[in-house]
Amino acid sequence: MATDFFERQDQARRSTKWLVILFVLGVIGIVGATMGVVWVAVEATQHREALEEGDLNGLVDNPLYESPEELALPVGAGGGALLLILGGSLFKVAQLSGGGHVVAESLQGRRIHSDTTDAVERRLLNVVEEMALASGVPVPPVFLLDREPAINAFAAGYSPSDAVVAVTRGTAENLSRDELQGVVAHEFSHILNGDMRLNIRLIGVLHGILLLGLIGRIMFRMAANSGGSRSSRDNKGNAAIYFLLIGLAVMALGFLGTLMGNIIKAALSRQREYLADASAVQFTRNPTGLAGALKRIGSAVTGSKLQAANASEASHLFFAQGVWEGLTSLTATHPPLPARIKQLEPQWDGSFEMPPVTPATFNNPAPRTGAIPVPGLAAGGIAGAAAALATAAAVSEGPVIVPGGSPAEVVPLAVVAKAADQVGDPQEAHRKYAAALVGSLPPLVRDSVHETYGARAVVFGLLADKDREIRSKQLKRLRELATPDIVDLTNKLLPYIDLLDVRARLPLVDMALPSLRAMSPTQYKEFLACFKELVAADNRLGLFEWTLYRVLLRHLTPQFEKTAAPRIAYYGLQKMGPQCSVLLSTLAYADNRVDEAPKALARGAEKLQGIAVKLLTPEECGLDQLSKALDDLSRVADKKRRPLVAACAAVICADREVTVAEAELLRGVCDMLDCPMPPLLPGGPATFAHDSVAS
Repeated sequence: MATDFFERQDQARRSTKWLVILFVLGVIGIVGATMGVVWVAVEATQHREALEEGDLNGLVDNPLYESPEELALPVGAGGGALLLILGGSLFKVAQLSGGGHVVAESLQGRRIHSDTTDAVERRLLNVVEEMALASGVPVPPVFLLDREPAINAFAAGYSPSDAVVAVTRGTAENLSRDELQGVVAHEFSHILNGDMRLNIRLIGVLHGILLLGLIGRIMFRMAANSGGSRSSRDNKGNAAIYFLLIGLAVMALGFLGTLMGNIIKAALSRQREYLADASAVQFTRNPTGLAGALKRIGSAVTGSKLQAANASEASHLFFAQGVWEGLTSLTATHPPLPARIKQLEPQWDGSFEMPPVTPATFNNPAPRTGAIPVPGLAAGGIAGAAAALATAAAVSEGPVIVPGGSPAEVVPLAVVAKAADQVGDPQEAHRKYAAALVGSLPPLVRDSVHETYGARAVVFGLLADKDREIRSKQLKRLRELATPDIVDLTNKLLPYIDLLDVRARLPLVDMALPSLRAMSPTQYKEFLACFKELVAADNRLGLFEWTLYRVLLRHLTPQFEKTAAPRIAYYGLQKMGPQCSVLLSTLAYADNRVDEAPKALARGAEKLQGIAVKLLTPEECGLDQLSKALDDLSRVADKKRRPLVAACAAVICADREVTVAEAELLRGVCDMLDCPMPPLLPGGPATFAHDSVAS
């Protein structure tokens, strides 16, 4: 891609600044127009008698606004319009603070629960889960717009923690799996590119401008229904006519506001749709899937038009044009379908005809030339599949995913200079790897993580210590705090979880999040109490165990507790020396090689030129200090986090060997820095040795 994750995030934030500028200009224009309309209306009223009698001298002899006091009405009207716009925008922004699910529910979306048995819903959830694990982001809740036969979709939220993916019924039922995958990949591109945050803010900011037109329509209908039939000479009839005229004037101003709002949306959205298409193709390596979805929109009777009453305010969120956007492309939030298809298939003949979706294409991806399918893996068999896949690689030039090496294998590793390039940049290999990893999970674990009770038991199992004495204490506390069915299921899952590869632990947490978000407040309190007791049972907390703890709570807490949205507070790392020292020193000590810690820290410091980084003592690198440091560093401007990620990778790779546990630790740290990192693939950009013992 032309730009990386950090640059795309920075561009999205710059677009937010342009949104504010355009909004201010729009407000100034509307307020000025309001004052002008009121000025004309007052002038006409003041000189009505002279106008009716044709006395032009009366107009000259009695000029309007002989004193500043007479400007009060136009100024008051302008002030009222300003308050209305600002109040409407602030109200909408507050309403949307709940995250993406608020948008989905406003469009009559229904949450699909992870334990659904419906074939259409199950396929959709599988595709979304696969894409999320490949992207290194939590699996988002999925909403289905049951009443919408059109083909469309959207992602909404401020961050991956509160993001949702929503698709229409037409999308879920009428696309092949490859086409559905292309649409979902497009929406994940919006999540990773920073568009999602910009888009939801756009709804809130523009609501105040669009509110003026809504009030005008209400006033016009009220006047038409209450006084339109009365005599124009009747006082009440005159009042109704004036009210009608005021309603028309406000409607005109509202039309101006709507036009300006749509132009702002179009200016900020259109090019980002092309970028999301390109990112989706990079993700799936299958342009025909995305192009096929666009062609089906062109051939469908309903196309991509939504019926929901609130669809217009969210028009810029959709995969394709969701509402009528006028006769001109000036206000179109999406490029024309033919232009998007041509970008994907330059040789396209212009025909929208597509073969019907068959059971085979509905459930299974189409075979691709040169690709070797990843076989299903048994419990704990990620490492064991390496030999078979390596043999396949020897006889084919196609892409092969090698999920892992043997448990004892240690692969020498050059310094991973391009680790930061992988952030927010998932490839087809990551998607295949995610599918293989999910397929390798024991069926009981895989089924449990998709259900609210089971997801809690899986998390408790992940926190169970390897030491029998400590585990016994943990299970005793669990029996005291949790319901018996969860305790029984945890005991049942433990033998399977003990056999899991280290690299399956973070993905399991991501997979569990949709089910955990469906907990009731009471269940959440019980879960949190058990969670903390299991972590504290051994009076010590391993770094990787702590990483799982922080990642889970980071994405789960906003669902149940009021938390402030993260905001950029630092635009450089110059003042972040103490925080960088805590983070890099902790990573330097992570493999318990204290003697090599100075060398490891020096490697990381090389990536942070101009930042005062020093090696702290192990006592100065406690988990409380690390938590505070990561909280501060996550509020650094996006572009400045790139060298930070590179420094973390350099520290971990300083000994030229990276265990799987260390690689997953790096991914967890990146998650806490709001830098979603796809799985670090064996044989990929960086090669990681397998370590059978979790830290």
